[in-house]
Amino acid sequence: MSTASVGAAALSLSGTAHAATAATPGRRRPVLMKAGHQHDHTEMTLRALAAFGVTSICSGNLGRDVEKAWSLEALGRLRKHVESFGITLDCVPLPMSSAPIARAEMPEILLAKDPARDRAIEDICTMIRRAGQAGIPMVKYNLTFIGVVRTERTTGRGGASLSTFDYAIGKQEPPLTEAGRITEQIYWDRIEYFLKRVVPVAEEAKVKIALHPQDPGMPKGQGWRGVETVLGSVDGLKRFVETSASPYHGLNFCQGTVSEMLQKPGEEIYDVIRYFGSRGKIFNVHFRNIRGGFLKFSEVMPDDGDVDMPRALRTYREIGFDGMIMPDHVPQIVGDVGGQKAFAFCFGYIQALLQQLRSEV
Repeated sequence: MSTASVGAAALSLSGTAHAATAATPGRRRPVLMKAGHQHDHTEMTLRALAAFGVTSICSGNLGRDVEKAWSLEALGRLRKHVESFGITLDCVPLPMSSAPIARAEMPEILLAKDPARDRAIEDICTMIRRAGQAGIPMVKYNLTFIGVVRTERTTGRGGASLSTFDYAIGKQEPPLTEAGRITEQIYWDRIEYFLKRVVPVAEEAKVKIALHPQDPGMPKGQGWRGVETVLGSVDGLKRFVETSASPYHGLNFCQGTVSEMLQKPGEEIYDVIRYFGSRGKIFNVHFRNIRGGFLKFSEVMPDDGDVDMPRALRTYREIGFDGMIMPDHVPQIVGDVGGQKAFAFCFGYIQALLQQLRSEV
């Protein structure tokens, strides 16, 4: 990640003081959250993160091999490797990524392929137990049939290429996924089957399990490729977190994805943050901005979208959030291999906002 880009992340918080006053009446809470990272844990990345002042990460994908990648020895080595850079390993991803069901690491769980489903869920339980034994306090995961859906890219600031979704022009081909028709009832039955077996293990291991919402939301009653995307709306996420009262069951709160569910994200996202945050259901945050809203949006740099990101961060402080604030997706810039410069901009932006918040306490 090019340190040359960090300077570009300097920003002004002017024009947002009124939002802070509205969001944090009385004495301001301390700033407990910290900049975090996801995607990989290579030496090169960890060195850059340490230079950026990032002190917490989620590792890259470890795969589904329980006896190798998820052995206590392997997890211990991973944690030691991360900590050697002065960084803590706050989270690891379960092999239940955002890939569509045809490419999922453990498709049998959502496809309800018994007895393979029960064996896969038992493997997940073993991974959670071992994460706890290795001193790793959180795992994250997805429960998606359709993956991350996008349409043709569009052009943004400075000619950057933006990940974009426009439901009106999207091609639902083939019309059904390998799972066939998935109604709301079928989807909820499979979610609840999974949670009933996994949440008690998470409680026993004292490991938080953080779900990423469906990206993006789809129209109720229509869905996408025959799937009713029940985890792609705020109401669906409310039902999801209410399926268990456990403090270990919650959300990998992708602010960008949740914004995609809203008609007016620039007005609505702050109350959504308050709803889940006040209930202790936000475990970490993907700090991403968009232009647009429900069914039509583009992903942009954090300072270039419809959501007031300083106000959003103040809202996380308001609800006492103490986890990671992480960059997520970034626009593609010509010559920016692997998005290194774009991510450096995001880290600088987040660190600058956090520094400003600390000065306000």
